[in-house]
Amino acid sequence: MAVSARTHPAIFADDFKTDPYWWEETPRPQLPETELPGRVDVVVIGSGYTGLNAALVTARGGRSTLVLEKGRAGEGCSTRNGGQISTSVKPGFAELSRRHGETIARAIHMEGRNALRWIGEFTREEGIDCGFSVCGRFHAAHSPRAFDSLVRDVTNQTPGLEVEYDIVPRAEQHREIGTDAYHGGVIFRRHAVLDPGRYHAGLLQRVLDAGVQIAENCPAMSIRREGDRHVVTTPKGEVSARDVVIASNGYTGTATPWHRRRIIPIGSYVIATEPRPREEMQELIPQNRIVSDSRKVVYYYRLSPDGTRMIFGGRVSHGETDPRVSAPLLHEEMVRLFPQLAGVQITHSWMGFVGYTFDTLAHTDSEDGIHYAMGYCGSGVSMASYLGMRTGQRVLGLREGQSPYQRVKFQTRPLYNGNPWFLAASVAYYKWMDKRG
Repeated sequence: MAVSARTHPAIFADDFKTDPYWWEETPRPQLPETELPGRVDVVVIGSGYTGLNAALVTARGGRSTLVLEKGRAGEGCSTRNGGQISTSVKPGFAELSRRHGETIARAIHMEGRNALRWIGEFTREEGIDCGFSVCGRFHAAHSPRAFDSLVRDVTNQTPGLEVEYDIVPRAEQHREIGTDAYHGGVIFRRHAVLDPGRYHAGLLQRVLDAGVQIAENCPAMSIRREGDRHVVTTPKGEVSARDVVIASNGYTGTATPWHRRRIIPIGSYVIATEPRPREEMQELIPQNRIVSDSRKVVYYYRLSPDGTRMIFGGRVSHGETDPRVSAPLLHEEMVRLFPQLAGVQITHSWMGFVGYTFDTLAHTDSEDGIHYAMGYCGSGVSMASYLGMRTGQRVLGLREGQSPYQRVKFQTRPLYNGNPWFLAASVAYYKWMDKRG
C-alpha cells in the first residue's frame, strides 16, 4: 500500500510503500478459502520456511496435513528478510564447547554447514527459481580491533570445521566495497543469496501440490490434549491432530506459552532504494556479494537481484514497528557508509520479527506429539528451512530427523513471558560497545 511520509520527505519516493520490495515481483498469493477439517494427521502452526518445509515432508510421507496461518501465507519474516544465507550458527566453537562440550559443539557447527549445503540442493532439485547463488559474503570490520579479531578467528579454525575464506586488508577493500568506512574484512566464499519472496512462493506451490491444506487468517488460539491426540482451537473451529508442529518463530503467540517464554521477538528493518544505473550500483558492491559488518547492532545489505537497487537492513530500533519511522534511520546509516547514495530515494521500507533465544542458538525438539523448530537469531533462511525439514522427518518417525539441537536445553529467564522489556537497555549497551570498536 502506497503511503505518504511527512517526516524526511526528501528521502521518500512518490511511490513509497511499506510492503517488502520482494512483493513487487512476487505478490502474496490469493489462496482459496479453506474449510477447516475436523481431523487431520498433522497440524502445522505457521506458514513460513519452517512450517512449509515440515508440511512438505509430512504430506509427501502420506500424512494429511493442515497449515494454520494467522495472517496470509508467508507474510511474516520469511518474505521480509534480506535473502542472505550463512552457516547460521552464531556462537563460536570455543564458546559452545565451554557450554556443552566439544562433541555437541562440533555437531551444532556441522548442522550450520549442512543447512547451507542443503538449501542449495533443495532449491535445485525442486526446481524453485529463486535466484539462489553462492556469491560469498564480505564481512566488514567496523574497527581495527574488529579486523584483528576476524583475522584471528579465520586463521585459527577448528580442524574439521574449516570454512573457505579470503582476508581483505583495508588497503584492498575497494575491490569488495565502495566505502572507506570499514577497516578491511573477510570473505566467506560459500555464503549464498536468494530472493526470499520467490523462494517462499516456489516452496508454497510445492506444498499445495503435495495436498497440504492451508487456512489463512486462522490463528491457533489454544492446544489441549485429548487422549492420544491434540485439539487445536481456532476462530473457525477446532481441529484434532495426532501431531502438532509449532513453526511460529518470532511470531509465537499465547497458544503455546512455553515456547513464547523462550523466544525473543526482535524487529529487523529493511529499505530498498529507487533503481539506479547498474554501473553506478556496481561501484558500491563490485563483486555482487552479500555484505554484513562486525557490529553487535548489525547491518546487512546487498544489491537487488537485477543489480539496480541497494537493499539495506539492520536493527535500528528496539520497539518501533512503523517502517516510515525506521526508514530515515536506515537511510542515514546507508549514506554514512555510501555518501554516493545521499540523493537516492527510498521506494520500500518494511520490517519483520526475527526470533532470538537467550543462548543465541536455534532450538528444535519433539515430545508427546508436539514438535517445534525456532529461534534462528536472524540467520534463518537456510536453518529454518533445514530444521523444518528435519521436524517433518521426526513427525514421520524417521531416524534422520534427529538433530544435535535437541541435546541443548531451551532456556528462558525469570519474569519473561514473551514481551522483551529488556531490549532497550541491551540495544543501547551494544551500540555503545560498537562505538568503542
